[in-house]
Amino acid sequence: MTPTTPAPRVTVLGSANMDLVAFVRRAPRLGETVRGREFRTVPGGKGANQAVAAARAGGEVAMIGAVGSDGFGARLRATLEESGVDTALLRTVEGPSGTAHIVVDDEGGNAIVVVPGANCAVTGLSRADEERVAVSDVLLLQLELPLDVVVAGASAARRRGVRTVLTPAPAQDLPGELLAATDLLVPNEHEAAELTGVADPLAAAQELLRAVPEVVVTLGASGCLYAARGASPVTVPARPARALDTTAAGDTFVGALSVALAEGRPVRDALTWASTAAALAVERPGASSSMPHRAEIDGAAAP
Repeated sequence: MTPTTPAPRVTVLGSANMDLVAFVRRAPRLGETVRGREFRTVPGGKGANQAVAAARAGGEVAMIGAVGSDGFGARLRATLEESGVDTALLRTVEGPSGTAHIVVDDEGGNAIVVVPGANCAVTGLSRADEERVAVSDVLLLQLELPLDVVVAGASAARRRGVRTVLTPAPAQDLPGELLAATDLLVPNEHEAAELTGVADPLAAAQELLRAVPEVVVTLGASGCLYAARGASPVTVPARPARALDTTAAGDTFVGALSVALAEGRPVRDALTWASTAAALAVERPGASSSMPHRAEIDGAAAP
């Protein structure tokens, strides 16, 4: 993207949660109590995370969703705005904001429980929401909002010829109407296996291509796999990283990838750039707080 080229216009229809993060040597087993070494409250939610990632990667980003009337809601909105995300379409509803209760172990692994809170109030699109989708280059979707509004968003994008990118998390059965309106599906390897019943990522991707035209399966430290109808698969290795917290890796990848693809980069280049962004994020604690800015990604991705 040159200084005279307009920034890609990315809209995110998704969740905003406050992440309540406990850092431990190892995660507790069922019924077990372990001692934590640190606790943090970090703005997150898959939708808000992807919005921040896309904005920091150089996108012109708007967020459609909801936060609560509590202190968490005010902080979530402020965090998005500080990252350059337009929050005019982010509702404030009476009651608690969404929360995610996260345990991060010393290997950088995590386990998460999400309590939706205000996110459940997003049950349909307003006229202003649809107008924003219509002028977007990309619409990013996840599954932490009610499924009906995710379908509505994808369908609105399809009617307007806007590219839709769906992260199928948390994994669940996807209605045919949603798949028919999805251009690019981005599951991790576990979600791909759950959606298809196939453990091998390549075989799972090929199975998913029956429903959508393009798939990227993220493979953690092994990189990512891209598959499209009528094309040979592309595998991109991950940039070496010392993982401190993998909580936001997938959302960072998707946010950066959406910007790269909207800029018209070749698929392999876009995947490499997005993988670099994700690698930078895992080397830092937190979700949105760990996400790199465009200059950092460009610097790390340079030969």
